[in-house]
Amino acid sequence: MQGYLNHFLSNIDIVNCQEVCRFLEVSKLSFSPEYGPKLKEDYVMVKHLPKILGSNSDRKCCSCQLFSCCRDNWQKVWAVLKPGFLAFLREPFDPNPLDIVVFDVLPASDGNGEGRVSLAKEVKDHNPLRHYFSVICGSRNIKLRTKSNAKVKDWVAAINDAGLRPPEGWCHPHRFGSFAPPRGLTEDGSQVQWFIDGRAAFEAIALAIEGAKSTIYICGWWLCPELYLCRPFLAQSSTRLDSLLEAKAKEGVQVHILLYKEVALALKINSVYSKRKLLGIHENIRVLRYPDHFSSGVYLWSHHEKIVIVDHQICFIGGLDLCFGRYDSGDHKIGDHPSSIWPGKDYYNPRESEPNSWEDTMKDELDRAKYPRMPWHDVHCALWGPPCSDVARHFVQRWNYAKRNKAPNENAIPLLLPQHHMVIPHYMGISREIENGDKNHNDYHKDIKRNDSFSSLSSLQDIPLLMPQEADGQDAVRGEPKLNGFDGNTHDQPSRPGRSPFSFHKFKTEPLIPDMPMRGFVDDFDSLDLQSSMSSLVRQHGSDISENRWWESQERGDQVVSSDEIGQVGPRVPCGCQVIRSVSQWSAGTSQTEESIHSAYCSLIERAEHYVYIENQFFISGLSGDEIIANRVLEALYRRIMRAHNEMKCFRVIVVIPLLPGFQGGVDDSGAASVRAIMHWQYRTICRGNNSILHNLYDLVGPRMHDYISFYGLRAYGRLYEGGPVSSSQVYVHSKIMIIDDRITLIGSANINDRSLLGSRDSEIGVLIEDREFVDSWMGDKTWRAGKFALSLRLALWSEHLGFRSGEVNQIRDPVVDSTYKDVWMATAKTNTMIYQDVFSCIPNDFIHTRASLRQCMAVWREKIGHTTIDLGIAPPKLESYQEGDVTNTDPMERLESVKGHLVSFPLDFMCKEDLRPVFNESEYYASPQVFH
Repeated sequence: MQGYLNHFLSNIDIVNCQEVCRFLEVSKLSFSPEYGPKLKEDYVMVKHLPKILGSNSDRKCCSCQLFSCCRDNWQKVWAVLKPGFLAFLREPFDPNPLDIVVFDVLPASDGNGEGRVSLAKEVKDHNPLRHYFSVICGSRNIKLRTKSNAKVKDWVAAINDAGLRPPEGWCHPHRFGSFAPPRGLTEDGSQVQWFIDGRAAFEAIALAIEGAKSTIYICGWWLCPELYLCRPFLAQSSTRLDSLLEAKAKEGVQVHILLYKEVALALKINSVYSKRKLLGIHENIRVLRYPDHFSSGVYLWSHHEKIVIVDHQICFIGGLDLCFGRYDSGDHKIGDHPSSIWPGKDYYNPRESEPNSWEDTMKDELDRAKYPRMPWHDVHCALWGPPCSDVARHFVQRWNYAKRNKAPNENAIPLLLPQHHMVIPHYMGISREIENGDKNHNDYHKDIKRNDSFSSLSSLQDIPLLMPQEADGQDAVRGEPKLNGFDGNTHDQPSRPGRSPFSFHKFKTEPLIPDMPMRGFVDDFDSLDLQSSMSSLVRQHGSDISENRWWESQERGDQVVSSDEIGQVGPRVPCGCQVIRSVSQWSAGTSQTEESIHSAYCSLIERAEHYVYIENQFFISGLSGDEIIANRVLEALYRRIMRAHNEMKCFRVIVVIPLLPGFQGGVDDSGAASVRAIMHWQYRTICRGNNSILHNLYDLVGPRMHDYISFYGLRAYGRLYEGGPVSSSQVYVHSKIMIIDDRITLIGSANINDRSLLGSRDSEIGVLIEDREFVDSWMGDKTWRAGKFALSLRLALWSEHLGFRSGEVNQIRDPVVDSTYKDVWMATAKTNTMIYQDVFSCIPNDFIHTRASLRQCMAVWREKIGHTTIDLGIAPPKLESYQEGDVTNTDPMERLESVKGHLVSFPLDFMCKEDLRPVFNESEYYASPQVFH
């Protein structure tokens, strides 16, 4: 039968005959393995789509000409069912889908006690000649019609089978309520790598974009087309973001960019400028801004994810937007005069001034001889394998939702198809143990095998033999047909070498259908081509960039940061990964709110054995019973500390946050009510009032509360230019990470506040990373098996914060013992804080308790040195000190040489006698408090 059909269908006219295609239920998507195995396809009638130009005039669903039951708004389209979505095409071989329903997590009940909501249901009609069914997913309810009731039943069964068949499908929630399951439970290619600060991450992103072959997806809160991804910028013009995207677009790479559409009165990120700039580059670059505030009614919340996905092979997520001010390295320089690293408005300090115009981005916003830039500390990561596919699916879901709402009739903006990676069955019967945390995560990944129903259909050898051909295509069948689009001589296929750094799948065959919208990849890696591209990139970028390039550490997959090696880039290692997010109906069109990031935070903290290390831009959370702040990260920390106290065990929580919110205006300025409001909510969380954790812990353990939890910030100093004034600025902590027990890491875009964690507000994305490879280490003066990823990241972060040099990292390998926590970490922070106070009296500090004393301090220092920054960041030319009754003058740089790293204590007593909430004569008083927390 195979031989007969292959011979019969070798006739091009027969292959492209609509009747044959309909009989065989084949289309352009049928044999595209990147979208999953072939399920059901057929013509259906829909009425939710706009008028299809040039559509078939025969749109009747049945031969009921006399009754005219089919109105003109019903149109015949080709429906294609895949494991993760339902697509509608004008005709079977139309490359552009008219609509796509991406399957998402459905509610467990419809509210009527009838069990889980179905994807598809039969719809009864009083007219027996009408045969309907509906598809309900997310915010969508689509009504469809077929020619018979039997076809209705077939479609309903097929759709529900694809989406709801236990224990598989995208419609079931996974651990923490996430849309995505844990990956890396088996050897499925899940790998991850961390980057500290912008230099390392941006260079990795630049290299990935330069290697793009088919698609680039970018999603951001703020994007600057003129951003240089590699520095010094004068020698790196080709790495400017708009130049990189233009070069790839001209090669045919499809670029899709999803921007947050801000409320212009509240923010100055000017996304409309970025959109116009990007759209003017090339027709292969498409841009959407969302939400549309007037139609959606969403004014308070934002899209906050930071995503770059290249060829569905590698994705980058974390805290870094591709925008000005984010590029930085571990030394966190505060000056750049004359300009060589940060051009124009990229020399960024939002505490001093936010740019009012982006039309001339290369023009300085700040006087570099007077004001420091605000250093930026961040953490980003790269994902390979199934986690990358999950992030891409999230992007496709958000893009299609924005497309339907903002540009439903714009043909230049296409709908996107989610590529296929079947979800793993519900943990093969161990979901309860994992969810409750009863199963030790050392045994987490043992004896797990893939047994999902679709996996057997996903390999190349199981793809059906019939491959539709274009009549005028280059691969028109001549003689013996090819199987699966490949020569049957499989032994000539190249072997699969080891994975090289940032290895991308290479095309080995031309697609049989030349204009197929998304081409498949052969699972093959060409390390020679990659090494060649790296070498050319180094030559192109110059010798400066070749020194300590991020990829030089890529081959250290079997190592962690050693005693003589501290870097900004971690090893690329296999890990267990789960993509988690915050989304709801307004942000992604989902049927229910997902707050899996919040659930993961609370669950992981409760399971922590020895320590929790947090870096975050905000720290606003609530205890049980708090009726204002809804997220319960603080409650989880409090309960875990109480348990440690009751069990008389050592347990540490270290929190690193910005010293001040990164918004314009001095703390006492009339226009800085937003700064004070955020300070109010953070101090309410940390140490002020009955809802704060330190207040409650003091009642429990007294002064020993700091043995369990302590708070810190980062600060840097330097000369603004050679021979110029000595200046200081806070290092703005923008990372959103949590590391637990040197084994578990959470990295993403979500802040610790209600905006990011509740799901119904800002949209966020992150990844939970569980180490699978372990090394010998120490924990509480006992041997400990630490994960390569988590341990290397913590050691690198702490080395940067503490100013450790090569060979010193072993001093902090045990994070909870007193010799590390007290004698190194806390002592360094205290010493650095004292030195900065002596030299700058910088704000914030523990000696200023009221706005009146703040004004007095500002006045004294301005009179003393003539000029200072908004937070007292300029040192006097000479420091006066008294020795044996005599006044001596010393260079402030001599005093600052004793500073180690950037770590300083968080000022818990700053403005402690002030109510920092907005008052009636400030516009922020009339805004919803939810904006600030």
